[in-house]
Amino acid sequence: MKIRDLFILVGVIGIVLMMIVPLPHQLLSFLLIINISLSLLVLLLAMNTEDVLQFSVFPTVLLVLTLYRLALNISTTRLILTEGEAGKVVETFGTFVTRGDTAIGFIVFLILTIVQFIVITRGAERVAEVAARFTLDAMPGKQMAIDADLNAGLINEQQAMERRADIEREADFYGAMDGASKFVRGDAIATIIIVFINLIAGFAVGMIRDGLSFAESMHKYTVLTIGDGLVSEIPALLLSTATGIIVTRAASKNNLATDMASQVLRYPRLLFIVAGTIFMLGVATPIGLAATLPFAALMAFAGFQMQSGLDKQKKAEEQMVEEKQIEEVRSPESVLSLLQVDPIEFEFGYGLIPLADTQQGGDLLDRIIMIRRQCALELGLIVPVIRIRDNIQLKPNEYVIKIKGNTVARGELLLQHYLAMSPGTEDESITGIETREPAFGLPALWIDESMRERAELAGYTVVDPPSVVATHLTEVIKKHAHELLGRQETKTLIDSVKEHYPTLVEELVPNTLTIGDIQKVLAKLLKEKISIRDLVTIFETLADYGKWTKDPDVLTEYVRQSLSRQITQQYAGSGGPVKVITLSPSTEKKIADAVQQTEHGSYLALDPVSAQTIQRLVAEHASRMAQSGQQPIVLTSPAVRMHVRNLIERSLQDIPVLSYSELEPNVEVQSVGVVSI
Repeated sequence: MKIRDLFILVGVIGIVLMMIVPLPHQLLSFLLIINISLSLLVLLLAMNTEDVLQFSVFPTVLLVLTLYRLALNISTTRLILTEGEAGKVVETFGTFVTRGDTAIGFIVFLILTIVQFIVITRGAERVAEVAARFTLDAMPGKQMAIDADLNAGLINEQQAMERRADIEREADFYGAMDGASKFVRGDAIATIIIVFINLIAGFAVGMIRDGLSFAESMHKYTVLTIGDGLVSEIPALLLSTATGIIVTRAASKNNLATDMASQVLRYPRLLFIVAGTIFMLGVATPIGLAATLPFAALMAFAGFQMQSGLDKQKKAEEQMVEEKQIEEVRSPESVLSLLQVDPIEFEFGYGLIPLADTQQGGDLLDRIIMIRRQCALELGLIVPVIRIRDNIQLKPNEYVIKIKGNTVARGELLLQHYLAMSPGTEDESITGIETREPAFGLPALWIDESMRERAELAGYTVVDPPSVVATHLTEVIKKHAHELLGRQETKTLIDSVKEHYPTLVEELVPNTLTIGDIQKVLAKLLKEKISIRDLVTIFETLADYGKWTKDPDVLTEYVRQSLSRQITQQYAGSGGPVKVITLSPSTEKKIADAVQQTEHGSYLALDPVSAQTIQRLVAEHASRMAQSGQQPIVLTSPAVRMHVRNLIERSLQDIPVLSYSELEPNVEVQSVGVVSI
C-alpha cells in the first residue's frame, strides 16, 4: 500500500476517533484551520474545473469533509461544555463577530445560517437532483449518437469506448451528487441544532456548575457558541457554494472565470448603458453624483477597454484567417480540393440570378427540393445535392447542366416572358420570339405578359421560366440517373433496406453478390427508366438468381420479369390495349443466332447491313406511331430483349424495349408494325 493511500485511511479513521476522544485546545485549533483551508481549496477547484469529470471525486470529498466538520463540531461542543473554552480559533471568531454585543453577533450569525441553509444548500440540492434526472434520461440518446458516429466512420472503436465510458462516469457523477447534496443539507440542519444545544446547555452549565450570573453565563457561552458556529458554518458555506458551482456548470471547454469573462462581458456596449443609467440615477435622485459618478466612470472605462480589445481581437482573427488561406493555397494539399467533381451542377449567366435569389422572389432552391422528392418517388433514386452557381463565362440568359463536370444540356431563358407551346395547330395571332422547349425540343414561342391570356385561350401550354428550368433539370436527371448511382449511393440504399429486412440483405451482400454487382443491375434498370423504388423485390430476385450467374445483363432480365406488374402499370396504365412494334420470328432468330457467348457475358455480333435495316425499320414504325399520338414500344421475346435494346439504343434511345414476360397476362397487346428482314 502506498503512503498516500495509508494517509487517507488513517485520516478517515482519525475523523471517527475525533467524535469519541477529547482533543486538546491547540490541536483542535490546528484542525479547524485545516478544515477552513480544505473547504477553500475545494471551492477554488470547483471554479477552475473545465469539466465535471476532471473533479469526479467531488461527491466523496464532499462527504469526507462533511464528516470531518461534524467531528470537529462535536469536539468543540465537548470542550465548550466541559471546560468553558474551545481554543483561540473559536474564541477569535466569536469575539470578532460580536464586537462586545452578543445580541447583534447572534443575529448576524443567524442570518448567515439562514442564507447558507435556505438559499445555497437547498438550491444546490434541487439543481443536483434535476441534473441527475436529465443526465440519466439523456444516456440512451448519447449512446445512439456514439453508435451512429462509429457506423459512419467518424470515430474508431477506441474513441467510441472512451466516449461511452465518459457518459457512464458523468451519469455516476450526477447520481452521486444528488446523494451527496443530501449530506450537505443534513449537515446544515445538524449545525443549527448543535448551536442551540451549545447555547442552552452552556447557560445551564455556566450558572449551575460554574456559579456564574445569568448575564456572565449568557455573554460567555454566546460568544463561544457563535465562534463555534462560524468555524463550522464558514467551511460549510464554502462547500455548499462549490456544490452549487459544480452542478450548475453547463457544457464548456473553459473554467468558470474564463466563461464569465467571455460570456457575461461579451457585449461591451451594454456597459455604456449601465454607466449612463447609474449616472442619471445620481443626477435625478438624492443619491448624488458623489456616490454614482465613480462607478459610472469605472463602467464606461471598462466598456471602452473591452471594446478596444474586441476590435483588436477581431482584426487579429481576420489576419490569421487570411494568413491561413494563403498558407493553404501554397500547400501541396490545396490541390486536392480541385479534384472534387460535383455529381450535378447547374450554372447560369448573371441575367438569371433572380431565379436563385430568394430576396428577388426566386424559388429555384425550393423547386430543386421538389425535384429530388419527385425523383425519389418515381425512380427510387436519392439525387445528390445539386450545386448551383453563376458563371460569367455564359451568356446573360444562358444556363448549362453538368453531370460529373461535363455539360449534358443547356438552354436560354427570358425572365420577363413565358414559354408557349402550341397544341398542334398554330394561331397566327400569337406572336413572340421563336425558340425550342429545352427539355423535349418542341417548337415554342417566348411571349410577354400581354400575350399570355390569349395564348392560353388558344390552347397553348404556357409556363414561366422557373418551370421551364425545373422541367429541363428533371428530365436530365431521369436521363442520366444511371450515371448518378455509384457504389456509395448503392450502399446507402442497401442500408435503408437492411433496417427493415436484415435477413434479406445479409443473404444477398456479400455472400451472393457484391455492392458493385448490385450497382450494375440498378444502373441498367435506371438507364431504361425503370424505377428501383421496390428494392425488396429487386433484392429478392437477385438473391434467388445471383447464386447461378453474376452476369449483370442476365440478372437485370430476371429483375425486370419480377417487376412485371410495375412495368405493365408504367406502359399500360390507361387500361386500353398496348400498341407495340414486334419483330418477325425470322428477325428474332437472326438476332438470336448472332449472339456470342464469352466468359464475361454475351454480345450481339450482327452484320452491319442487318443491324442498320432493323434500326431503320424500327425508326419508321416509331415515327408513324408518334405522329398518331401513340407511344412507340418495341416488344420482343425474353431471349433477345436486351440485345435488341443494345442494338437500337444509340439511335432510338427513348423507345422502350419490353419482353412478353414483362407484361401481365391480362394486358391486351396490339401490334401496329412488324420489323422483318
